[in-house]
Amino acid sequence: MASPEKRQVVFLMTDTQRWDMLSCQGIPAMQTPCLDRLAAGGVRFERAYTCQPVCGPARAAIFTGQWPHATGAWTNSAALGDNVRTLGQRLQDLGLHTAYIGKWHLDGSDYFGLGRCPDGWDPAWWYDMRNYLDELTPEERRKSRDSQLMEREHVPAEFTFGHRCSNRAIDFLKRHGGEDFFLTVSYDEPHHPFLCPDEFMKMHRDTVLPDEPNLHDDLAGKPEHQHAWAGPALEREPATRRQPRAFLACNSFVDAEIGRVIEAVRRHAPDALILYTSDHGDMLGSHRLGGKGPAMYDEITRVPMIANWPGRIPAGSVCPHPVSHIDLAPTILDCIGAVPEAPLNGRSMKPALLDPQFRPHDIVFMEFGRYEVDHDGFGGFQPVRCVFDGRHKLIINLLSSDELYDLQTDPGELVNLIASPAHAPLRDTLHNGLLNWMNQTRDPFRGYYWERRPWRTDAAPATWNYTGMTRQREEPAYEPRQLDYATGLEITAATRRK
Repeated sequence: MASPEKRQVVFLMTDTQRWDMLSCQGIPAMQTPCLDRLAAGGVRFERAYTCQPVCGPARAAIFTGQWPHATGAWTNSAALGDNVRTLGQRLQDLGLHTAYIGKWHLDGSDYFGLGRCPDGWDPAWWYDMRNYLDELTPEERRKSRDSQLMEREHVPAEFTFGHRCSNRAIDFLKRHGGEDFFLTVSYDEPHHPFLCPDEFMKMHRDTVLPDEPNLHDDLAGKPEHQHAWAGPALEREPATRRQPRAFLACNSFVDAEIGRVIEAVRRHAPDALILYTSDHGDMLGSHRLGGKGPAMYDEITRVPMIANWPGRIPAGSVCPHPVSHIDLAPTILDCIGAVPEAPLNGRSMKPALLDPQFRPHDIVFMEFGRYEVDHDGFGGFQPVRCVFDGRHKLIINLLSSDELYDLQTDPGELVNLIASPAHAPLRDTLHNGLLNWMNQTRDPFRGYYWERRPWRTDAAPATWNYTGMTRQREEPAYEPRQLDYATGLEITAATRRK
């Protein structure tokens, strides 16, 4: 940062915001001037991907720097393991004032959280959705969850969760802007129930999303579970004139709230690094699917990501290479002068912040397990693993059939190339990388069945031990080095054959 003695990071996050829901990289009618300005002054990542397109697991990866399958929080309503440290704990131990304001979704509770500050964050500033609901009367609580409320009455900004989160963040910056700090502001908007002031509804009265080719996908040659997910939508003509007015209104509303916080950052901590992203996207009818779930289409896995660091990041720059949420924790540590180390699974993107043509990864990975809380429409187990090299995306759907797409020739991911002889060498190379990643990252679901796919003609025979690979946890800053089961001595390598 411009002042070496200051270590200041503001992390801004939304919920269910697709990569193309920013005017600067999607549809101009989105109307997101605040985030557009943030991008104009920094670097925009065109190919940023979530680790899992579900709220809780996506956040587990962001705030631990570990894959969801390694943290215990690989589905909604599953808490992080007791021995899994968060970014708040690591940064607090490095002397930063750590404050978390907004949706958490990592305590194993319901959608709203427990209202209790976890270790690693300042309790004086903790504010989750349960705390917000506790401020409301029973009648106001019901209104706060009513997606039709805006059709009946005006919703003042002061009533919304997002506005109260912004107020709290601005107050923190006023009081602590001169300190070393890590401030997270995690909005629930533009996620359902879609509440915002009338001005934003009026703004999107006539907004229509483009009629994309994949709205007409009949899912021929696609996995069986996607057919079940689509259900009756496959039997009717797709709604090509999409006008999710309340969703888009809340998208512009949360942009305005983010703008309020950015203004306070520049007033009280002008040299701070600002990072912004969203947890995942929304299908919005693409491929005849809605919401999020067990798929790896760009509509739900590709997310917006911006970094703005005055005097350090070239203004108006774009990084075209694939990056992942798994890289955020090591990036933040690197940017405050700490050394990212095990058990973090990603790598620092700081070189790409300073030089957006730098490519942090040749490939990025994604996963899916399940999600189930009381409001979710999907309650099944559908394990998925995915690898993407910036052009080709291979998806292994363990309980159904697999997918391969060429996003250069088929950006809508309509043509499944999994059985294409011409693509077999590339497909198998990506598959080998995926299998190795599962071994390297302590994936508890790994086994021969991921390799023995119908199209993999050279797969090894099924054996009980499979590859015989193991990986023990490494946490040098917080735990004794783990011991080898066979010798009782300290392990020399965490990843090894048993």
